[in-house]
Amino acid sequence: MEAPAARHDLAETELIITSPEQMRELGRRLAKLLRAGDLVMLSGELGAGKTTLTRGLGEGLGVRGAVTSPTFVIARVHPSLGDGPPLVHVDAYRLGGGLDEMEDLDLDVSLPESVIVVEWGEGKVEELTEDRLVVGIHRAVGDTTDEIRHVTLTGLGERWAAVELGALSA
Repeated sequence: MEAPAARHDLAETELIITSPEQMRELGRRLAKLLRAGDLVMLSGELGAGKTTLTRGLGEGLGVRGAVTSPTFVIARVHPSLGDGPPLVHVDAYRLGGGLDEMEDLDLDVSLPESVIVVEWGEGKVEELTEDRLVVGIHRAVGDTTDEIRHVTLTGLGERWAAVELGALSA
């Protein structure tokens, strides 16, 4: 039996994060790889660290405003304080399904000039672009004080094929 062909439009790395500060630092380092037009999809259990990672992204991108969970407003735009792109932070948790329901947010219009980060975006925003970074954050669930997070970063499409995601572990 032949092994499946390697995908040339896929980049992936796995990291272990042991504290909220390390998660924020990962966001700051990841921000250095991002540019206008990038879509970042975050997934993970409640309390896994999606917003903490996004807070670090905001710091690394140099945007205005405190990055907090947009759960009740659905989306927040953080303009750049310098020459970089603005950060659009979306929480799709309360939204049903598909890009149709998210059309009012005009993400397709914002994408070319912004970095868009979508929490809980699976099955809702993939149609925006074939090129996206998918970040899965997994933690122990239940009654635990365990701070360990297993983070998988998967770059899809040509945009991410040449990006060395493994450098984020340094």
